Amino acid sequence: MLKSFYPDETAKNAYDIDYEKLYRLGCRGLIYDVDNTLVPHGAPADRRAKKLFSRLGRIGFSVTLLSNNKEPRVKSFAQDVGHTGYIFKAGKPSVRGYQAAMEQMGTNPDNTVFIGDQLFTDVWGAKRAKIHSILVPPIHPKEEIQIILKRQLEKIVLYFYYRQQRQKSADGRRAK
Repeated sequence: MLKSFYPDETAKNAYDIDYEKLYRLGCRGLIYDVDNTLVPHGAPADRRAKKLFSRLGRIGFSVTLLSNNKEPRVKSFAQDVGHTGYIFKAGKPSVRGYQAAMEQMGTNPDNTVFIGDQLFTDVWGAKRAKIHSILVPPIHPKEEIQIILKRQLEKIVLYFYYRQQRQKSADGRRAK
């Protein structure tokens, strides 16, 4: 049951992912959550985000922002970073938004990766859509109350996820 919420992998942040490696491995589409994945909640696109999206365009990725937020927030961020489409009021964790993002990019679950900061919306939705997911920690501690409450439940799931990861690592070392 808890494994439904486990990410396929984790990263220190959305900016330090080896995107060139993802591209070499066949990934062609990237779907991002915005708030607390790329910038603090409600913040405009910063220089680092603009630089990342420019880099992703040069690599050859199609990119879509997928947010449960309203259009003005998501549209302005997408315009500021460039090189991206967007879907607002996505209804994550519903698969509908993930499928629409892939349709927009011309990709499929086998060549798409989702990057987000929440287990119960971002990762669970990606898993339900059969998309590889990368969980990043939230950029900033300031969050809305409903997210703060979800973070407490996420800590429980992440405890078991990291315990499983440590066990796999130990098993791999013993097998050598």
